[in-house]
Amino acid sequence: MVKSVAANFIGKGVIIVAIRNVISTLTSSGEETMGPDVLLFHYPGNDIMNGSLLTVESNHFCVLKSRGAILNVYETGQYPVETPQKVLIGAIQQAFYGGQSPWQYEAIYVNRAKLVIRTEGRALSAEMAPLHYQVDYYIHVDTKDDALKLVQHMPYQGHFIKTSEVNAYAGPVLEQAINQICQVTPLEQINEHIHDITELVTAHLQEFLAVYGITLNNVKVLVSPADELMKRLISLRAFGLSEDQAARYYLAFLMADKGLITAPNAVTNTGFTV
Repeated sequence: MVKSVAANFIGKGVIIVAIRNVISTLTSSGEETMGPDVLLFHYPGNDIMNGSLLTVESNHFCVLKSRGAILNVYETGQYPVETPQKVLIGAIQQAFYGGQSPWQYEAIYVNRAKLVIRTEGRALSAEMAPLHYQVDYYIHVDTKDDALKLVQHMPYQGHFIKTSEVNAYAGPVLEQAINQICQVTPLEQINEHIHDITELVTAHLQEFLAVYGITLNNVKVLVSPADELMKRLISLRAFGLSEDQAARYYLAFLMADKGLITAPNAVTNTGFTV
């Protein structure tokens, strides 16, 4: 993640070699750290000092902090770090501390590309039948002010905030919004209300994520019976069968799978004679 450029500084007849670090999200092998599952990356080195170059890619923001205070927020480009330290002091830090500067500066990169997050969970219908839901939602960080909100309001451990951690915050909001409609809707009518569920999830999620500076782009919701038997019965009911007929057809399918020749009798509800 660090590239070095040698620069000579002459002071009182002494040549001091200072190392100008290039701070970026690239690894030493040139691989990008900010993958499709990374929302925030905290640069792990403590070698940022006066004259270091911050490289910010076109799909990133960079927040520079000093002793916990935010100094600046950068967009695309390359910027020299201007701190209260002098250039000579920066060179001495490299020489005597081996890059381990006692003045700690932090570079925090925020991904501004559109990311997709998937969450799954359980809900209940009006009959208390178990439901399985799957929600795909697309997010991005839109402005420098939003990048600040993310850094200030969403805590992180280590050097990353990944989409899975965003999902840990948003999951309860999604579950509550989905259950709000599902728990008062009969099982067979759930799909008729999928548009209402999607709108409610979008409204709740958008309001929640805005606190963290995250913009919600769009949401896709899928809800289905969690029990395989209920899925088959509802599918048969969709063909216009009555509840009794759907149950007999399902029984016939099971019998046919077992190779029983009496499967057609289950459909017609007649006895089997030899």
